[in-house]
Amino acid sequence: MTGKIRITAGTFKNKSLAVPNGDSVRPTSDRARQALFNRLEHSFSDTGFKLRGARVVDLFAGTGALGLEALSRGASHVTFVEHDRTSLAVLKRNIATLGVDDKSAVLTMDATALPAASQPYDLALLDPPYEQGLAEPALAALAGKQWLTKRAVVAVETASGETITAPAGLTIEDTRSYGRGAITYLLGDA
Repeated sequence: MTGKIRITAGTFKNKSLAVPNGDSVRPTSDRARQALFNRLEHSFSDTGFKLRGARVVDLFAGTGALGLEALSRGASHVTFVEHDRTSLAVLKRNIATLGVDDKSAVLTMDATALPAASQPYDLALLDPPYEQGLAEPALAALAGKQWLTKRAVVAVETASGETITAPAGLTIEDTRSYGRGAITYLLGDA
């Protein structure tokens, strides 16, 4: 491991996370992650969403930076979904480094082929590889397999020019660009 990224705010502010060598993982930039979480903490209260105490699922988890940032900012639990072995090793190392084993679970599976959920989540964070068409099948799996509460918030990072279509049960609220990437926010149809 050569790269490092940091948690931008909360309990673990400025703690470093490991990043694997190579191009297999493209962590969300600090700037985009900070903007994402500031938005989650301040823009959706009228829908009933609160990050503090939320149950979160982090699909295409990679290093776990998004889910770990959520824990740092008060989420109660994060389930990380990842299938790449190298990413899984780094993810588990980052969870151990922050000492949040008791607030997290790691599922080794394809994020586009989720089984039925045992319990729904308040927030879903998706950071699929850019321009591979994985966001929409993952969104459909989340919505179709009851992974989301009725008032869930979903944030999907894609390449700037990439567009996504919301599946039944979700509505696109907004898209914001951050350099090469963009984050699309979707809301559950309550």
